[in-house]
Amino acid sequence: MVSYKSILIDQITACYNDKSWFLPLKEILAELTAEQAAAENECKQSIWKIVNHLHFWNEKWLKRFKLERIEIVNLDNEETFYLNPHGINEYEWGETLIKLEAVYESWIKVLQDCEDSKLITTIPTYFNAPWWGVVSNLCTHNAYHIGQIMLLKKQMLDK
Repeated sequence: MVSYKSILIDQITACYNDKSWFLPLKEILAELTAEQAAAENECKQSIWKIVNHLHFWNEKWLKRFKLERIEIVNLDNEETFYLNPHGINEYEWGETLIKLEAVYESWIKVLQDCEDSKLITTIPTYFNAPWWGVVSNLCTHNAYHIGQIMLLKKQMLDK
């Protein structure tokens, strides 16, 4: 029987490391240098900035899922795309990739370990949305930005 849990695990896995409908993020980011990841297009977007944004929101929602509460974030979403211009080097890029992988692995583990009933629980402080819907939307958010990253990489490599 298919469950919310199995669907969500499948979605997160597809986003990060399972080649299915689109290339997974781990494969897209493989072999990119720090310089390539930090390169900005004419709109000032970079792969690294988007990776930082994805890490921020995946980690934020993971903490919320574990703690079962939603805290208010007083943050301009643009701040989540921040990249320290003085930290652009291979070591920092490697650390960014390690943190990114860890948050996806943590999502898989927490979903595998959670009770099915948790996923149908609604969040009163977040539009009464059920957890399965929030996590599913997080996966959609990931897929959207993975598409951006893929396009940025393609544009960079085609130059």
